[in-house]
Amino acid sequence: MKRNALSSAAVVVLIGTVCWCAQREAAATSSQDKGKVIAILDYISDSWNTLTRSTTTCDGISDIKLVEAERLYLPADFPVPNQLKNLHGCNVSVAPLPFVIRAPGQVGANGIKPPGLLFLENPYVVPGGRFNEMYGWDSYFIIRGLINAGKIDLAKGMVENFFFEIEHYGAVLNANRTYYLTRSQPPFLSSMVLTVDEAEKKRGHEDRAWLEKAYRYIERDYQMWTREPHLAGTTGLSRYYDFGEGPVPEGLHDEVDYYNDVLAYFLREDPRSRYLVGAKSQSELPHPEYAAKVCDGKRVAMNTPCESAKYVSLSPEYYKGDRSMRESGFDISFRFGPYGAEADRFAPVCLNSLLYKVETDMQQISEQLGEKKSAEEWRRRAQERRKSVQDLMWNQERGMFFDYDFENKKQSTYEYATTFYPLWAGIATPEQAQAVEKNLGVFEHQGGLAMSTKETGVQWDYPYGWAPIQLLAVEGLRRYGYNADADRISYKFLSMVLANFERDGNLREKYNVVTDSSNVEVAEGYRGNIIGFGWTNAVFLELLKQLPPDAASRLKGQKNQPK
Repeated sequence: MKRNALSSAAVVVLIGTVCWCAQREAAATSSQDKGKVIAILDYISDSWNTLTRSTTTCDGISDIKLVEAERLYLPADFPVPNQLKNLHGCNVSVAPLPFVIRAPGQVGANGIKPPGLLFLENPYVVPGGRFNEMYGWDSYFIIRGLINAGKIDLAKGMVENFFFEIEHYGAVLNANRTYYLTRSQPPFLSSMVLTVDEAEKKRGHEDRAWLEKAYRYIERDYQMWTREPHLAGTTGLSRYYDFGEGPVPEGLHDEVDYYNDVLAYFLREDPRSRYLVGAKSQSELPHPEYAAKVCDGKRVAMNTPCESAKYVSLSPEYYKGDRSMRESGFDISFRFGPYGAEADRFAPVCLNSLLYKVETDMQQISEQLGEKKSAEEWRRRAQERRKSVQDLMWNQERGMFFDYDFENKKQSTYEYATTFYPLWAGIATPEQAQAVEKNLGVFEHQGGLAMSTKETGVQWDYPYGWAPIQLLAVEGLRRYGYNADADRISYKFLSMVLANFERDGNLREKYNVVTDSSNVEVAEGYRGNIIGFGWTNAVFLELLKQLPPDAASRLKGQKNQPK
């Protein structure tokens, strides 16, 4: 009975929000059509429970990305909580971290051995599948879905967990595993805070003290992005940067042969690349486990006799770019050069749009707290960043925003869906927004927006589309008054997700928006399409809520044919 009550509540909230009750004539197509919408809402409602984890329960500890024994780490200066008694019988060892962590980059090149989960005080929602921990940018979208479902306390607890990460692990982490202590993810913390604060106010729980606390943690997170080594040269902008070195541990188990494939690519396409390093013996190379033998300019088997042989591996510079690309969340894409190798050389549109939003959010919070001087300082910072983004990243001729290569002092030419971020954050002028809107056809397909225009075989490029980008683009278009475009893109994406749900009975991490299908074939990285899926669930609810009643009614009544 509890399940049915929860599902009914979700249906009432969502269907009522889009005013389907006012469209009863159109809604009366058939009980079967009505059932498919209720079924996906039931699935999403149940998923919040299915995907909820805690660091004090057995199912929250497991990590299929690694093969090591399970371990839970506590901050070095943190008392052992009573709740950890729940782990008895889980075959989990509990230990303090070897030292107190106050800032990112304190963990050395070898990381924490053995790797393990990092303790958090509150339950949280995970994306699903191999992603069995709380992620930095996934959580913003998940929190919006939880608010939609009335789970405000769970959403607020997740925000509190990020405060805990900043306090005890030095930053908002990529996720709460020890091997993520070297990097963060796109900065959505201020957006999370304001989302929860607004929801609390709506239920009469305004909490000034909590907002004051949130302000301090947002500021600490912001400071990490606005000082070295996260500065993009002298541009006044920021970049992604992972403090670690070498191959990423989380990719060695289930991203089979990834680094060998990257090495093969550079040997084939650019044998003089800065991302290759050679030596007379394999043992002299950095990370010789990923090495190739070259004879007379051609790669050969390691046991092939050859008098002029040399050995080649990926350079430390490549691994720095690879790790920094992973901090962006867009792993993997060719947006920052092949396999993201140049990520640390770019000031990205997405990151700097988000930091502008942090600055405007902090101005708003300062005003709410009556701190006029602080509000004016945040306003000044936002205006400086806005000018830099427009000066360096806007391309008037092409009508899009592009990442800026600060090392070579030039714009990227790679068309990427992050061009919609400045609309979402409010950086774009009305004229710039209009130009971006006219370029929708560059990215728009049958199932929504593709990430790029280049088919590289990796998951954050064409022909793949991802739920969070659909939401940010749609809300950016709505911000500048392009509601018809926003409705059309929302309808395409919702239709695709619904069609594939009818066939498979689940929601997925990513979709092929060109073929309108969740059947994807990714060439590199982890090759699956994870079932869950936290941010897809949330974005489905958000886009559905924003859809006009007539479009929502058509969505409910359409005959879906997934491919």
